[in-house]
Amino acid sequence: MFAGCRASETPLFRVGDKWTGRIIRCLETGPRRFSELQVPLREVTPKVLTETLRAMERDGLVKRTAYAEMPPRVEYELTALGRTLREPMAAFCEWSAAHQPEVLEARDAHERVTLAREAADRGSGRF
Repeated sequence: MFAGCRASETPLFRVGDKWTGRIIRCLETGPRRFSELQVPLREVTPKVLTETLRAMERDGLVKRTAYAEMPPRVEYELTALGRTLREPMAAFCEWSAAHQPEVLEARDAHERVTLAREAADRGSGRF
């Protein structure tokens, strides 16, 4: 499927991690300070948010601007490259909404099969 696709040789896992997509959504409307990102992303620890922002900066998705003021002020904003992810992310959100019932049913079915298999293994002494 990916034969001849050199980009597949360098996986871009950053886009699919737990927080990158959410950070991109938070930055869609413009630059934000770290504390402004923490409000909608309250489940993420400051350490993980910092690590994710640094990785996104390294990948060219986010620009970090530190202002020489007192108190110090730092803002994060999407780069042109980061903004190119908005359309595919919107398409993925639409796909997720359209297919959520099917995915949840598949997960439930898999769980039922797995539990039945484990119960059978315990009953036969193979577990």
